[in-house]
Amino acid sequence: MKRFQSLLLVADGKTGQVAALRRAFMLARNNQASVTVVDVVPSIPPDLRMAITAVTPTELRAIAIKDAEENLSAQLRDVDQTGISVTTKVLVGKPFVEIIRQVVRGCHDLVIKCAEESVGIKARLFGSTDMNLMRKCPCPVWVIKAKEPQRYRRILAAVDQDPDGAVKDGLNRQILEVATSLALTEFGELHIVHAWQLFAESYLRSPRLSITDAEVDAMAEAEGKAHTKWLEQLVKTYATNVDQAAVDYLEPKLHVLKGDAARVVPKLARDYDIDVIIMGTLARSGITGLFMGNTAETILSQLDCSVLTVKPPGFVGPIALDD
Repeated sequence: MKRFQSLLLVADGKTGQVAALRRAFMLARNNQASVTVVDVVPSIPPDLRMAITAVTPTELRAIAIKDAEENLSAQLRDVDQTGISVTTKVLVGKPFVEIIRQVVRGCHDLVIKCAEESVGIKARLFGSTDMNLMRKCPCPVWVIKAKEPQRYRRILAAVDQDPDGAVKDGLNRQILEVATSLALTEFGELHIVHAWQLFAESYLRSPRLSITDAEVDAMAEAEGKAHTKWLEQLVKTYATNVDQAAVDYLEPKLHVLKGDAARVVPKLARDYDIDVIIMGTLARSGITGLFMGNTAETILSQLDCSVLTVKPPGFVGPIALDD
């Protein structure tokens, strides 16, 4: 069972922050974890020309930090902190950069924040800070919808197959660990989804080829059965090697969907009224600078539920303390 030990909660005082606060402290209590609560104020250039010369950039920065500290205290005033080690910090700089630096500095194993919910013609649940954290933060990132339910009724784990095996296998295991742990904590249903496509199916059905539609249908059916067998084996192996009791108790519902993952996974989430989805960010082990693939980003842009993203083993982020 996955247990987080050091949580980093981003509390910027925006609308809906109570959902992230509630979730972070409940998780900390269930895991006997510590919580570091941070806000980030922007850097103020030392050579900034102030319209009111009576206030220097240094003084303005001090005021911003003091206001943020008071804001953090106010947000935590009504939160039950009994039995939890809580620390507050105000960071200065670009939000996603300073949050990641704090993760590295404090060895945090989970970031929790409320979704920014961008607005405009292309409005979506996740803003630029959210996306940058999900791409580049070395630990899992949990972005929580402001109006999420107090209890997660349905948890969805999205897993994928990789012919090369090693990186995806490790990532799938982490996804299942987090999903089963969360489903147990929330007494919720666990759903596991895997999407597949028959390679070059549209070309195989071309009249230029001598292959009949019936033959292509048979190929697709065989491919679907192979992917179903793979998913069943993945869950069985996870249960045998990691947590048989959790899998037996949860009896996860498996969904093997034919089609583009970027289309069928969000649809499944909507159809089943999923409260949170756990998914991987695709990156190569040990290589800096390769983050989420197009499929993952397209899925995220279509979701309207909370998301917990997990990095593959060996992920190396692009942001260091000395940058």
